[in-house]
Amino acid sequence: MRFLHLLLPALLTLGVLLYALLPLYAPREEGVGVTVLGDEVLLPLPGRVTTLTVEETILLRKSIREWSGEPITIEQLSMLLWATQGIVEDAGFGWYRRAAPSAGATYPLEVYVVVGERGVSVGGGSYLRAGVYKYNYLRHSITLVKEGDLRVDLWRASLRQDWVKTAPVNIVICAVYERTTGRYGERGIRYVHMEVGHVGQNIYLMATALNLGTVAIGAFYDDEVARVVGVARNERPLYIFPVGVPERPYRATFEELRELYTRLRSSGSR
Repeated sequence: MRFLHLLLPALLTLGVLLYALLPLYAPREEGVGVTVLGDEVLLPLPGRVTTLTVEETILLRKSIREWSGEPITIEQLSMLLWATQGIVEDAGFGWYRRAAPSAGATYPLEVYVVVGERGVSVGGGSYLRAGVYKYNYLRHSITLVKEGDLRVDLWRASLRQDWVKTAPVNIVICAVYERTTGRYGERGIRYVHMEVGHVGQNIYLMATALNLGTVAIGAFYDDEVARVVGVARNERPLYIFPVGVPERPYRATFEELRELYTRLRSSGSR
């Protein structure tokens, strides 16, 4: 009886605490296909959402540095992140093939996204909280790492390139070199750099297909970017991709391309 007398108040206190914390972790819907679990946001699942062909996206791919000021949508962010490291196949034996090739399936890359204030619309006049999020490829979700609009800090760390500060979101790709060098030695460094190039092209093509724009940025202070983003100690920043709605969308046609080739051939170019 004495034991129960001591246990009951403790259980009551625990119950009150759990009840108070429940709203923080209970699933809630935010926009279409978006579920929030505490600091984790389950993104809309990938699907066929674009109308451009592969040929057209390659033709229209171009670095964009000026934005309209509009937010991107959570669906667009979902597809962009899926194109970086999302799952495309259950390959069996406990591993999953991803959207970009990786030497020996070592997958050394980690993906963060820096979201500005009102940078990502989730529908119904609501926006994703400004902050730094880390992409979880297994759950196709993003988890809040740091809260607040950190684009100005990222801009300073990236040599004050204005398209970083004004883009609604910036995708930051980091590498854990040891995952690949542990298998391939020093040559694994080369393989990591090849892989981040594959991912960069995926971002360009997906952004183009979504009527968005991006530009690859490799000029920045590594340590400062790592500090701003809050990366893990063994993660090294390699690339920054500002993404937004282009102020002036790029236009091109295959007819124009054929005319260009015809002119080059007739001029005797070699």
